[in-house]
Amino acid sequence: MSSKKTGLWMIGACGGVGTTATLGLAALARGLTSGTSLVTELDLFAPLGLIEPGQFVVGGHEIRASRFRQTAQEMHERAGVFSRNVLVGTDDLLASWEENIRPGTVIGSGPAIERLAETGAVRTAATGREAVEFIKADLLEFKKKHDLDEIVFIHVASTEPPIPLEAEHEDDAKFAKALEKSAVGPTTIPSSTLYATAAIELGCPYVNFTPSLGASIPVLERLAKAKGVPLAGKDGKTGETLMKTVLAPMFSRRNWKILSWVGHNIFGNRDGVVLDDPRHKASKVGTKDQVVSGIVGYKPQTLVSIEYIQSLDDWKTAWDHIHFEGFLGTKMILQFIWQGCDSLLAAPLVIDLARLILDAKGRGQSGIQSQFASFFKHPEGSKEHDFFRQWNILEEHVAELTAQSGAGK
Repeated sequence: MSSKKTGLWMIGACGGVGTTATLGLAALARGLTSGTSLVTELDLFAPLGLIEPGQFVVGGHEIRASRFRQTAQEMHERAGVFSRNVLVGTDDLLASWEENIRPGTVIGSGPAIERLAETGAVRTAATGREAVEFIKADLLEFKKKHDLDEIVFIHVASTEPPIPLEAEHEDDAKFAKALEKSAVGPTTIPSSTLYATAAIELGCPYVNFTPSLGASIPVLERLAKAKGVPLAGKDGKTGETLMKTVLAPMFSRRNWKILSWVGHNIFGNRDGVVLDDPRHKASKVGTKDQVVSGIVGYKPQTLVSIEYIQSLDDWKTAWDHIHFEGFLGTKMILQFIWQGCDSLLAAPLVIDLARLILDAKGRGQSGIQSQFASFFKHPEGSKEHDFFRQWNILEEHVAELTAQSGAGK
């Protein structure tokens, strides 16, 4: 086990996912919960000596006035999650971590996210470069204040509208010039990419848990390699899409032909508010709609819908209808309903990825870490969507690291 004291810095820190991950780390550190749902608590990962939950200090950027304890209390009251014992037993630790929250930026984040921003919780910047510099200053202050050995940077904020790759994303000089442009008006460098730039320039391992652009541009991928920074993303695979990547291989290996696959998603949390805007929804639909064809090797008719239903709060419900052809041309149907607490499904994966990408950084790995594909809907550096094959890749990676460690003794 590493003895390092490490910072976990999240963008959108006091949202549902960020708060749940923070509460989970505090509860684990205090012995108030078990490691259930943490992939990294499986025996497979024990030889790696990953950082323990109690070694994390949490901070982040936020564009609302809310803080960890307020969000956790709201989720407890509205969604019925978190025991009173956990809330009370972690109150002082969450209060101390709330002091590490800093105002974020909404440059290029899209209209729905801009509407969430609250007075006093957003820091203005004349240019993208100016925003990058204040983000870096906040990170350096955090590191110094807590005497941290490392900071892992994870983007868990709401989904930005999709941005197509432009010349500014491909060419270093053009990217630098674009950062110096006025932050007022349309931009090809959204806030997620500004945050990613700051993290990579400081050498922080970076995870994009959202469909937003983040570090998914050639300029930042090259910079990460040069700076020795490992990257992972994007769009955490937590619910309905996870089921797709588990079930689609069954159809492929039984040689059943999928004719159509319809997935209807409803939920009512803050992400639902943002995704109710069609411009933001396009990013999420894009990552959810690609996986089936990627697994079976052909394109069935597919439809993915996401609708905001306020009363559901954090309980995301998905209904899927799969129409397929079997022997002698017989058409059959499989339907399933998935209901899960959105933040409770995502948060443990955030902790897992923080532990794993820190381990990658410690081993001198840099650039896109495709071995973590099983955690994402749109895995960077990999075209594999079959969950079982993705898991085999991760198992083989861990086995290789374990063998290397054994050989080095």
